[in-house]
Amino acid sequence: MPRIDESRPFLAVSIAVLTVSDTRGEADDVSGRTLVELIAAAGHRVADRRIVRDDQAAIIAALKAWIADPAIDVVIATGGTGVTGRDVTPEAFHAVYEKEIAGFGELFRWLSYQKIGTSTLQSRATAGVAGGTYLFALPGSPGACRDGWEDIIRHQLDNRLRPCNLAELMPRLQEHLHRR
Repeated sequence: MPRIDESRPFLAVSIAVLTVSDTRGEADDVSGRTLVELIAAAGHRVADRRIVRDDQAAIIAALKAWIADPAIDVVIATGGTGVTGRDVTPEAFHAVYEKEIAGFGELFRWLSYQKIGTSTLQSRATAGVAGGTYLFALPGSPGACRDGWEDIIRHQLDNRLRPCNLAELMPRLQEHLHRR
């Protein structure tokens, strides 16, 4: 059973929050604010926060800027993961991934199914790695952000979680660049 190893010191990571929306501004970005509050409460650093429109090129540009920034360890996006014509967040994320973490979307939908039933079918939540940065895309509702953070991401970014976690792999994410 997963457990926190209290003998290990907690290591905070730097996280950027991206809201994808054609209609939200910072004042009414409840989902982005929810993520910022949850990240800070868990002891991690909110390194940056942006809102971009539902446009694949704009999302990719924000992701690439953060991937290139050595001060950013993780990006968590909210919004644009549905199935309508304007929902292009998963396509943008897939365009920058070096590796997809397929289990994230599967686990998110499985957990979500227990709360909202078959409506979870509309979520294309996804995660991956690029340039040594973890990338997570969550649906745009505050509840989905809370569920994704509390049920999955928070645990995987805690280096004390046993038997394993994503945080402890961070130093090894760019090993492929150093091979001969």
